[in-house]
Amino acid sequence: MAAKRRRLTDANVAKLAPAAREYTVWDARLAGLGVRVRPSGHRSFVYCCKGEGGARRITLGPAALMGVGEARAKCLEIETAPHGGRPERGPVPTFADFVAGPAQARLNTCKPSTQKGVRLVLSGLLLPAFGPMPLDRIGRIAVTRWFDEYSRTAPGGANRALNVLRQILNHAIDCGHLDTNPTHGIKRNPRPRLTRFLSCDEVHRLHRVLDRYAGARPSRAQQADIVRLLLLTGCRKSEIVTMRWQDVDADTLNLVDAKTGPRQVFLNAPARAVLERQPRSGSAFVFPSPFDPARPQCSDLPLWYAVRREAGIEDVRLHDLRHTFASHAVLQGIPLPVVSRLLGHKNPGMTLRYAHVGDRETEAAAERIGTAIAHALGSRTSISSS
Repeated sequence: MAAKRRRLTDANVAKLAPAAREYTVWDARLAGLGVRVRPSGHRSFVYCCKGEGGARRITLGPAALMGVGEARAKCLEIETAPHGGRPERGPVPTFADFVAGPAQARLNTCKPSTQKGVRLVLSGLLLPAFGPMPLDRIGRIAVTRWFDEYSRTAPGGANRALNVLRQILNHAIDCGHLDTNPTHGIKRNPRPRLTRFLSCDEVHRLHRVLDRYAGARPSRAQQADIVRLLLLTGCRKSEIVTMRWQDVDADTLNLVDAKTGPRQVFLNAPARAVLERQPRSGSAFVFPSPFDPARPQCSDLPLWYAVRREAGIEDVRLHDLRHTFASHAVLQGIPLPVVSRLLGHKNPGMTLRYAHVGDRETEAAAERIGTAIAHALGSRTSISSS
């Protein structure tokens, strides 16, 4: 992306919109002063200057807490400072102290489910590895060694932990403790693209097996209906398992704590029928635990593993039912923006990962197209020959 330059004002800094990649807008009035805009929307002032070690970029602070005038004044302080063009910092905190302080304050603004996941990563992985180290002593080599070692056993978990570490160290840059992020440039582990969804025949087999299991043992009916709702609504497993009666209206689910924030799920007739037959046992949850009504049903759904084996779909995960919902919507000709809303995606581009079709559907489409074109060619030939 070409360098952007304009005279910075508080008004135009506030209007800078995030892009798919980080970018910087440079001040046309003061050389070296810029505003860095991250894909998350976070904006911070930076200053490029020359010191004893050569050119360096210094983070001045978040644009939300600092005006352009204050940023220019800080640049002047840096230029006139006697220690290599850089204002002296106080003691750099350790990773553990920073996590317990400024980083914790930012974490507290996240959803409870996000906070829980981040704390698990911190306590189990990041604090044992980097906790005692001052932030400016966490180098690229140490991070790469840690990431490679964890990737051998859990590549997906390593990716998630790296993302948490990167965000924390980005915040350390914004707070003025670091100049650069040692995680930048470390490539995430490639993950296989999963394009599995159920065909109409597989959906029919799954439905038959669910009916048989629920009929043979009524205690299984609740788990069977959870599976049905996942398929009928395209919801995430956590959204259905933890659903409360207060979330259920006549034709919609009003989910307060969905992954992407509050969202409304429109219920089709079969989904409404599944909800209407659930007993009102006094629990706040639509699917309460049989052992403790104050808690939701176990999210593991042990019934699923037996059902998918008998239905001959052992390679299918519960999350693939969400893929199935999206893919069949596309096959029915529903536009992607509508599918995106049905799935609760804030970014419609995410929907493309779910709305895939299988080889059989692609082959059938190719045959239909070929037949149509052949018919057109035949008509044109007959007209020309006459």
